[in-house]
Amino acid sequence: MRVRAESRRGTGAGLGLKAASVLVMLFLYFPLGIIVLYAFTTQSSSFTFPPPGLTLEWFRVAFGRTDMWEAFRLSLIVASISTVVAIGLGSLLAAAVYRSRFFGREALAFLIVLPIALPGIVTGIALRSTISGLLDAPLGVSTIVIGHTTFCIVIVYNNVVARLRRMSPNVVEASADLGASGWQTFRHVMLPNLATALLAGGVLAFALSFDEIIVTTFTRGGDPTLPIWIFQQLFRPRNRPVTNVVALIAVTVTIVPVLLAQMLARSSDDAGTGMGAGTARERAAPPSEPVLD
Repeated sequence: MRVRAESRRGTGAGLGLKAASVLVMLFLYFPLGIIVLYAFTTQSSSFTFPPPGLTLEWFRVAFGRTDMWEAFRLSLIVASISTVVAIGLGSLLAAAVYRSRFFGREALAFLIVLPIALPGIVTGIALRSTISGLLDAPLGVSTIVIGHTTFCIVIVYNNVVARLRRMSPNVVEASADLGASGWQTFRHVMLPNLATALLAGGVLAFALSFDEIIVTTFTRGGDPTLPIWIFQQLFRPRNRPVTNVVALIAVTVTIVPVLLAQMLARSSDDAGTGMGAGTARERAAPPSEPVLD
């Protein structure tokens, strides 16, 4: 009994660790709470704490702003296109790097994930110099999509590569031995195993693209995306409550894909554990006699 009590005491979190965890959570989410609180304040310019009153008037004002809805629509379009392109290119790159063995493979894998590690301002300047300076092409929605795709590909690539590493390489060979074509193997074997990884990578890429502001600043034309619109409104004191409302909308739109990706990753981990256990049992089982038609 004493040993069990000491074991429980040793594995439990101490008071200092709990206090540090609370402080970290406050540091991360207290500013978000301030945005939520002052989206309902009755004050129009200067904020005082606590707010003198609460109202829903600023939601009506924000929903009536056509420029806000145009920026919101542009952000949805850019994020959707960037996500679709990233899923296609990221999954193909992951399959090529994982299944092929060639000179410079590790260097190529490093170059694929490098864009997400580079500062956004460096990526933005490089893209603007190439598009406007070298190619002399106009900036617009397509250039924003190109800029966002550079880092969205990395998200999808990392998710797909991680899933491919957990898959047994024998499943493709077994499918071929059973007479399946390449398309049948992809549709009935590979795609079901990669579906949650593709979906998780896609929703994370969508969330990152939706709230991207640095790369967008250098690659956009005249129309602002929603993060750019919010940033522009910060310099207009009379629009602060409206800005808080729109920021609350942006936070909601961003949180939902992140939560969905986390749930998908958790379910895929549980499924992966189950598949691993099943594979181990199959290896331990004696071989069965072949059935001849």
